[in-house]
Parts: sequence; C-alpha cells; structure tokens
Amino acid sequence: MGAIVILIYFLFPALILYLATRLSIINKIGIVVICYIFGLILGNVNIIPESISDFQGTLMGATILLGIPLVLFSENVVKWARMARTTFVSLLLGVVSVVVLVFAGFFIFRERIPEIWKISGMMIGVYTGGTPNLAAIARGLNVDEDLYILTHTVELAVGALVLLFLITGAKPFFSLFMKPYRRDDRFNEKEAALSVSDFESYTGFFSRSNLPGLAKALGITLVIFGLSYGLSLLFEGDARDTAAILSVTTLGILASLVPGINRIKKSFQLGMYFIYMFCVIVASKADLRALFAPESFELMLNIFFYILLVITGSLLLHSLLSWIFGITVDDYIMTSTALSNSPPFVPVVAAALRNKEVVIPGMIIGVIGYAIGNYLGVAVAYLLR
Repeated sequence: MGAIVILIYFLFPALILYLATRLSIINKIGIVVICYIFGLILGNVNIIPESISDFQGTLMGATILLGIPLVLFSENVVKWARMARTTFVSLLLGVVSVVVLVFAGFFIFRERIPEIWKISGMMIGVYTGGTPNLAAIARGLNVDEDLYILTHTVELAVGALVLLFLITGAKPFFSLFMKPYRRDDRFNEKEAALSVSDFESYTGFFSRSNLPGLAKALGITLVIFGLSYGLSLLFEGDARDTAAILSVTTLGILASLVPGINRIKKSFQLGMYFIYMFCVIVASKADLRALFAPESFELMLNIFFYILLVITGSLLLHSLLSWIFGITVDDYIMTSTALSNSPPFVPVVAAALRNKEVVIPGMIIGVIGYAIGNYLGVAVAYLLR
C-alpha cells in the first residue's frame, strides 16, 4: 500500500495540472487548495502505512529543494535593474510594511501562539513571495505539519478576502487620498501578455516539444540539489535545512542569469509541480482530529487574528506610506496584489483596474518576491527566535 500512496503523491499533482488546462473551474478553486483538500482526505482515511513516515519526510524535503530552483530559473534580473523608480519604491514600502506588522504581531501574540517565530518567518515568505516560499521556509525551520497546514489554511482564507477587496473596493477607497495613475505611452501590450502567460498558463506543459527543455532544467536542478545538500552537511541541527533552502535559492537565482537556462519554457510550471506535490504530502501528514479538536480552537483563533493583523495591517500601512511617497493608487494596488497574492493574480486585478500597464511591473515585483522571500523570512524568524 505504501508504494501506491507514493505513486499517488507523484501522479495527483500532474493530473490536476492537466485538468487545469481543460477545466477553468480548477484555476478558480485554486490548484493549491485542491492539493491540500486531497492530501487531508488521503491522510485521514487510514490508508497510509506508518512504515513510509520517514520516506514522506525525505520526499517533502526533496520536492522543495527541486521546486525552488525551477521556480527561479525564469527570473529576469535584467528587468529588475530596469525597474522604474516608482515600482521599486512601492515594492520597498510593501516589504517594510509587512516586516513592521510581523514584528508587532509577534509581540502581541507571542504568549498565546507556540513557536510564533516560525509562523512569523512563514508569513514574511508568503506575503513577499507565495506558496513556494511558505513551503520552503516551513521546511527550513522544521515547522510541524499540523501547524503548517493550520497557518496556510488561515492565510488562504484571509488572502481570498483581501483579493476580493483589491478587485472590488480597493480603488474607490484608496483613490480618496492617493494620486491617480498616469498612462504611459511606452506601454508594450504584447510583452505584458507574454509575462502573464509565463506564470498562469499550464497550456503546453505536457507538450512533447517542451520535454527536452524541461529535462534540461530538471538536470540542472539536480546538480543544484546535490551542491546544496553537500553545503548543508557543513551545518548541524535545524541550521542544516535552513542552509539547504538558502543554497538552492541562491544557486537558482545565479542559474537564471544564464540565458540558456532563463529561456527554458515552462520551468516555472515544473517547479510548481514539485511545490504542489509537497502540498499533497504535507497535508496527508496532518491530523484533522487534532486540528479541529476543542483544545485547538483557541490556537486557531489566535493564529487567525495574528494573520489578519499582519495582512490587513500591512495593506493599510503600505497605503499610508505610498500616500506619503506619492505612489499612485494603481501602482499601490498592483504591488499589494503581487506581494500578498503572487504573480498569477496580477492580471486579474489589472483587469478590474482596467489598466494593463501595471501588469509588467506587477509581474516583476512578484518574481522579486519569490527571490527575496526565503532570505527575508528565515532572517526574520531567527531574529525573533
């Protein structure tokens, strides 16, 4: 039975990615949500033998170390250098805002939430980057599976409400005191469409024409995996996993500087396959009875209010700082979307704003978030430890 479960771990994310190219409802629900739900069901129907517990842990670590470099290969550091001053300032203000609120929340809730320093690191990672960073930091900090699932479940729920606000009421509200957006005659709609497809589309992922490139990307990732694992052996205890995560992040960014690697099609999607695989595995190790036991209710409530404070507080502080520094309302909303909800949601909010010009800056902010999220999250976690 253990072999069948392991096979399911590999096949289910691939099946969902394939269905995502055929059924729009998959993307509406969210691939990560589906993977969590399936993993929770799989792990709580008593079909997973105890004998594969150690292998589950090994596989979780491997999926993260393989997924992170692949996600980063499509980074365009040259675009970072060309980033407009307004975009850079807005990004900086957003990062400062979340760090301030994470610190504030830590001191408010530190007596009520065990290992809140780990949750703080994860919140920095998921807010600046996204699910890949959350998963990587959780692995690097050895976060308990139940605590990870609880934290990410609450974050997804709060994040969905924030996204709804960004799409519907954010512009009318923040326009009351923020500068209006000025159109740019240099806007390249074709480049914007290309940037969007790099992240949100799995069409062609299973195409034979992309297999050689993806095989090359996987081979390079295995080399990075080996180097990072070797470097991690120089450390002991919790520091070993942290060193491995930061090593694959650094080597992944360096590899993205090589044009032949940076231009490999669908490398981001292959990386997300491994991240989704991690989501299924970690969810299958969570105990629903323990998560929703009466004695866990107070913890869940405290985590909910902590995450609500961090996300909504960050948005409000970011808006205040943006007003002070003269950031336009559209730039602020797009930066907030890219940071709090990740790049795939950028075009959704851009459509609601009726402003395609902010798509490319939003994408750039999103990928920078993926790159810096691990470093910043780990640094803040150990600072608060």
